[in-house]
Amino acid sequence: MYPKELRYSTEHEWAKVEGKRVRVGITKFAAEKLTDVVFVDLPQKGVKVGYMQPFGVIESVKAVSDLYSPISGTVVDVNTKLVDAPEVVNTDPYGEGWMILVQPEDSKELDKLMTADQYATMIGESGS
Repeated sequence: MYPKELRYSTEHEWAKVEGKRVRVGITKFAAEKLTDVVFVDLPQKGVKVGYMQPFGVIESVKAVSDLYSPISGTVVDVNTKLVDAPEVVNTDPYGEGWMILVQPEDSKELDKLMTADQYATMIGESGS
């Protein structure tokens, strides 16, 4: 159910290594819990983010939640499509619903994140 190539945080963000960069978004589980996402506030390019520190906010019809970076580094790209179409987070959280692309300071931080099976266990689902 959760892509095996991704790593997962306890705050329900995913991290995908793409060469020397890391793409970040929220999990399908988080998107489903939020229900209809109506607004996403993301940082500007060039902003430094810290491991498990807030980097933005996501708002749904049910709640407003902080977004936490699963890696420290510099934001090198931002998914500006989410400004006009935040609902993409619900329909495609692992694809078009990505949020930021980070140039990591220390890629060893990824080792602190969970595998897909560990994440599924944490949220009370059996592994894929």
